[in-house]
Order: sequence, then structure tokens, then C-alpha cells
Amino acid sequence: MSGGARLENANPLIFQRSGERLLTAADEDEDVVDPIDDREIFDLIRSISDPEHPLSLEELNVVEQMRVNVNDEESAVSVEFTPTIPHCSMATLIGLSIKVKLLRSLPDRFKIDVHITPGTHASEDAVNKQLADKERVAAALENSQLLEVVNQCLSTRTM
Repeated sequence: MSGGARLENANPLIFQRSGERLLTAADEDEDVVDPIDDREIFDLIRSISDPEHPLSLEELNVVEQMRVNVNDEESAVSVEFTPTIPHCSMATLIGLSIKVKLLRSLPDRFKIDVHITPGTHASEDAVNKQLADKERVAAALENSQLLEVVNQCLSTRTM
């Protein structure tokens, strides 16, 4: 966020991070068929940085594992995210960051649906429509300034 701009949610509630997933020998064995599951998707998106705060989406409770659904057989991933406030102007950017992270991380066979948790944002329908429109997402990612902000949200930070 640019210096001098007013934060919409200056004092967000901060939640405790969930523990890291313990890996087994089977998880690391390339010969074992390992379908993608809800926790794997959550692990991909939990550390995305919020565009306004130096906190992760998990720490702000914007993303939760229980709001991630994967159907590996049908190659479908659905993620609901909950903005910290009902009028969050960053909701589209947060959704775009989640979508880009999954597009970059998952095999091409997956259909990725990212949307706002029903009833949690004033412009829920408009944001969901933008995130569901492939052409609008592609156009947004052609904007170098917007892509730079998304990449900043996706950059790994120490937790």
C-alpha cells in the first residue's frame, strides 16, 4: 500500500496460524498416487500477503481450510475467502492473488473458482463476476502495475 493512504481496516483482528502439515514418506514418494486435497490448496494460499497489512491471509482469517474444496477426480478447486470488512476495496485484488497463485501452482487440468464467502461483502456479486470472467482476469494480469501488486502479495515472507 502506498505511504500516506488511509487504511480501511487499521486494526484488523489477527488469528493464530495453523500448524504446518507433517509430511510422511508416502507424501514424498513420486511413485505413490497423491491426489490434491483441501489442505494442499490451503497450504498454497495461506501465506499470501494482504495488500494493506504485513500479515498473511490466514492470519487475517481471510482464508480458512474449511472454505477450500477440491475434487481431484473432476479437476475442480473452489476457494471462498472472507474480506476483513464488508466494504473492503481490496477484495478483488485478494481474490485475484489467490487465483493467480493457484493458476501458477496447479496443473492446467484444474478449473479454479475463487469467490467471496456469501454474505460477507457489500459488492460480493460484482467481485465474484470479475473473478469468474477469464477475459477480465487475463486483462488484469496484462496490467503491469496490477501484476506487480499481485506478485508482491504472492512473494514469500518469513512467518
